[in-house]
Amino acid sequence: MSIYFYWGDDDFALSQAVDELRQRVNSDWIQFNYQKIPSDSTDAPLEALNQAMTPPFGMGERLVWLADSNICNQCSKEVVAELERSLPAIPPSSNLLITSTKKPDGRSSVTKLLKKHAEVREFPLISPWQTDLLLKRVKEVAQALQVKLDHNAESLLAESVGNDTRRLWGELEKLKLYEEATQKPLNAEVVSRLVVANTQSSLQLATAIRNGKTGEALGLVTDLIYRNEPALRISATLVGQFRTWTMVRLMVENGERDEKVIASAAEVGNPKRIYFLRKEVASLSSEKLLKTLPILLELEVNLKRGVDALSTLQTKVVELCQVCR
Repeated sequence: MSIYFYWGDDDFALSQAVDELRQRVNSDWIQFNYQKIPSDSTDAPLEALNQAMTPPFGMGERLVWLADSNICNQCSKEVVAELERSLPAIPPSSNLLITSTKKPDGRSSVTKLLKKHAEVREFPLISPWQTDLLLKRVKEVAQALQVKLDHNAESLLAESVGNDTRRLWGELEKLKLYEEATQKPLNAEVVSRLVVANTQSSLQLATAIRNGKTGEALGLVTDLIYRNEPALRISATLVGQFRTWTMVRLMVENGERDEKVIASAAEVGNPKRIYFLRKEVASLSSEKLLKTLPILLELEVNLKRGVDALSTLQTKVVELCQVCR
């Protein structure tokens, strides 16, 4: 297949897939047959299609990349008509790649066309509370880099880097160098010494807030910011954790006992985690937990508006601790 549509908010994983595609079609003539077309003009999709329909120069294949496109969410009738005409006719010697950070509109005629003619791949950013998927990602990247970790080391690394794919690759490359230099096995002790556990501290922050420990929570906020942990990532971890706790508590108060049902409602991949989550929220009512969500939403909105991260986090953390007492 010569047409590809990659989308998702994990920009690092998506960029790696683009590099892999470039390497697959690489040839001695690639410098003449590769075009990256930014989507900052209305004519960008038409230009990409015209380039894709052009035979490659010399030997090898042509690769045309329409980057950061929004055609699955907003597209003119002219572009739709050209896509309908051109996509089935793109020659095997050309490769058309379209990438987007936005979720494609399932009702869009362009989305339907791409599903019919293209290889569609999603690159979602794993939510911080989806620990089973984070652990799976660690295993996959470790295997790709040929880094051997024991199970405890994998779990600690997943907790430490969270859903930051770029940092995961960087930490595993660092651990690989350590392994090659020392010829020692990579266990949890090595990971704890070499990897800064920012996400683990964010989860500790959520726990401190849940327990109403204002002083401890404020200390963790300051520590995270001074270690250059992005404020929006801290916010995302808090939102995910409190959302999970709220859903679990609501299901329990409604009389649900089936851990699989609760796990499904709370989007927890491993139903066995429900036992521990129920214990964590046993001292909090759903009423209190529901009150935390508007505060967390306001925190996220303020951070996206560019307000001072440290003072905003401190203010909202104090409010959250007061709610949870």
